[in-house]
Amino acid sequence: MSLPPTPTTAEKPPRQSFVPLVSVVDFHHARGPEVERWFGVEEGRDPAVEYDWTLLPFMALSDGAHALTEDFSYFTLLRPATDPDTPPTSLFGISCTRQMDASQLLHRPADVTRSTVQKAVVVIADSPQYFGMLRERLSVVTAAWFAQREFSDVEILRRFQESLADEKARGLMHEDEDRDQYLGLSLRELVREFRWQTLVLLKCCLLQPKMLFFGTRCERLCLTQFSLVSLIPGLLRNLQDSAGPELNSYEKELTMPTSLRTSDRNSLLSYMGLPLQIFGKGSLFGPYTPLQQLDVLADFGTKSYIVGSTNSLLLQQKDRYSDILINLDEGTINVTSPSLKAALQLSTPDRRWIDFITQNVNDTWDETNPSRPKTMGYVGSEEFIRVQFEEYLLSLIASVKYHAHLARHARNPHGVMLLPEIDGDPSHDFHPDFVDAWQRTDNFRLWNTHTDSHLFDIVEPRHPCAGGLTIEDVQRRITQQVQDMHWDERFAQGKEVLGRNLAAGREKASTLFGRIYADMEGLREAQRRRVEEARQQQQQQQQQQQQQQQQQQQQVGEVRRMGLEGSRWWCGVDLAKAQQTMQSVGSKAGAFVNTPLSGSRADEKQPLNNTNGNNGNKIKRRPVSGDSTVPSLLTSPTKANTPPTDEENRMPSAGGKDTETTSKTNGNGIAAVHPEVANLAIREKKAGEIDDADETDDEKEKTGGGKPPSPLDTEAAKAQEVWGR
Repeated sequence: MSLPPTPTTAEKPPRQSFVPLVSVVDFHHARGPEVERWFGVEEGRDPAVEYDWTLLPFMALSDGAHALTEDFSYFTLLRPATDPDTPPTSLFGISCTRQMDASQLLHRPADVTRSTVQKAVVVIADSPQYFGMLRERLSVVTAAWFAQREFSDVEILRRFQESLADEKARGLMHEDEDRDQYLGLSLRELVREFRWQTLVLLKCCLLQPKMLFFGTRCERLCLTQFSLVSLIPGLLRNLQDSAGPELNSYEKELTMPTSLRTSDRNSLLSYMGLPLQIFGKGSLFGPYTPLQQLDVLADFGTKSYIVGSTNSLLLQQKDRYSDILINLDEGTINVTSPSLKAALQLSTPDRRWIDFITQNVNDTWDETNPSRPKTMGYVGSEEFIRVQFEEYLLSLIASVKYHAHLARHARNPHGVMLLPEIDGDPSHDFHPDFVDAWQRTDNFRLWNTHTDSHLFDIVEPRHPCAGGLTIEDVQRRITQQVQDMHWDERFAQGKEVLGRNLAAGREKASTLFGRIYADMEGLREAQRRRVEEARQQQQQQQQQQQQQQQQQQQQVGEVRRMGLEGSRWWCGVDLAKAQQTMQSVGSKAGAFVNTPLSGSRADEKQPLNNTNGNNGNKIKRRPVSGDSTVPSLLTSPTKANTPPTDEENRMPSAGGKDTETTSKTNGNGIAAVHPEVANLAIREKKAGEIDDADETDDEKEKTGGGKPPSPLDTEAAKAQEVWGR
């Protein structure tokens, strides 16, 4: 199909050149932020007063900049029309804020009463597309000016402004019109941070709602917005109406293209109607917007905007000032408008397409240099991302044009005017709710009225990732639906309470286990002490038993020693000599007894046991020289105080018959004697040993008289029995 003819329009008039300006903004302790001086203007001229830039000091010194050593702020300024040849337009500013200790100044002015000095160097230009290069130069100049420690010396700032004006005059800033990728904004970081929601933010920009970005770092806040805007090809070069909702110069100057060079990218984009102008009448773009500018946001004429703020007060009124809130500190996107939420749902091809880009960025991510792929290749680079989004937008506008073409020829029964290679309506792959919402916006109206109706003949009206539903798409859809349920938000409070309860329970359990362990250790210690005490008691008992055994052994040894001494005594007696002595004594006693007594002798005879006036005491006669000693054990019991009777003068013989003591002997060959005589002899022998015998009996009683007799006692008893016989 041939290219349809297009109407011829006049060439777009060139924009008037603007010389870059440099200014210094100071923070006064009493008056607050104020412009201190200007460079690049005539002496005595103040552009802030001339153009009514009363908010310039607040835009240059952002909230929270005092907490950082260096920070950058990006903002827009409205330059009103000064004469008929100078229409109102938008200017763009970038400021570098630094601070230093007041004590380090070489000459401290009298109005410096605080401990720190905070100043900002501002550059104002007519386009933001060179801010990537300008930022580095501004940082170096500001640091060098602060290093002088003398703020009255501003020669370095004057030369800096002169160099910018010279480059502008020589046209060095216009050598290449396509400089979007050199803005210094990292699209790789944007895609890695927001992933599939990057496409949601782009679609949201096309729907022109009230978008509010929040973040505590001003530079990151501003660069994120510039990165998002740069995804629309050619938009950074056409922001002349972004500083105020009353500006509409782009639409007035817009013409329909008259020719197309397919080999020229700019020609192709222009013919397709790009850029899609989202900042026209009723719209506003403020990368950094101070609180003093809230009245502009709440104005009735402000229909849509993309603004950023570092003040958390806006979060408390997000429902009033935003349809969608992007919190960069938390990495969340909160859509407050129900209709907008439905229009921003991604279709299956949309999700497949953005996941493809995200995967390439993640696979080539380099922590040391996020802006460049670690493979140093094309896939995953900044240019790769821009080309992918450019292809997506071209497919979108071609599909929407074909959608309108299908609506015009819906009653054609043969379908002659339809493309045979396109099945159905390709705009459905971009989600029907989004297409319907986009068709009601100002940028769609402006684009649709200034482009050809057969753009689908230039670019194929097909989604870049069009195709049937696959298992991966189902998994991706389930994951997205789970995320859309916002369980993390719904159960945030429950998770917090559960976390506190778990922490408290963990602490209680730790305390309980500690107590149980301490009790177990106490029981173990008590058991160990009891075992130790029992062991000590057992040792003491064993020692006592050993001592008792030693004492018993000593006593037994003493008894044995005494028994041995007695046995030695018995062993020392000469039995033969004792027998002879007994026979001699017996014979003499018999002769004495058998001798007849005369009357006078009989009358004079006295009993053997005579008291003799000794008070009944026995007369103990000491043995005379020559008498034989009789062992005490041979004596038999006699009556000491009565004379012997006839029965007592008789002793039993060995045969058991009574024999006369004067003529008989016992069975052992020992002559029988009168018992009284034998008793007298034995008592005389025993008189000196009676005490030893008593002591021996006492010792036996002490050592256990009730015990069985020892062998020595048995032998002594047998010997006594023999001698008794």
